[in-house]
Amino acid sequence: MLSKIDLEQLAKARLEDAEELLKANRLDGAAYLCGYAVELGLKLRICRTLDWDGFPSTSREFENAKSFRVHDLDILLHLSGYEKIIKAQYLSEWLGVNQWNPESRYTPVGLLDKKNVEDMIVSTIKLLKIL
Repeated sequence: MLSKIDLEQLAKARLEDAEELLKANRLDGAAYLCGYAVELGLKLRICRTLDWDGFPSTSREFENAKSFRVHDLDILLHLSGYEKIIKAQYLSEWLGVNQWNPESRYTPVGLLDKKNVEDMIVSTIKLLKIL
């Protein structure tokens, strides 16, 4: 099980990694890590909302929580209890990151431009503060 502290530290670390990759002009990796940071932030919010000590991380732990074994940001947002808040007050930030999915790691290199990735990092920072 990933504790709430672990989830928070991982989300911050992935955001920091994204910022460093942006500085190195490694845009694809930076964008991917932004989405991953938001995924972790949403899982942390789910734990807070449901008063869980941590988020399941093994097949055994997911046995009674199968609907939470997802990486889809829209589904995780819905499960977090923060969907209305995010979509009402932070829609542009949400739209800046919600196109992410784990399969993004297979996207050909070089399709992103620096401004979009910079915006994605700013959106990720704002969303993690809210979550």
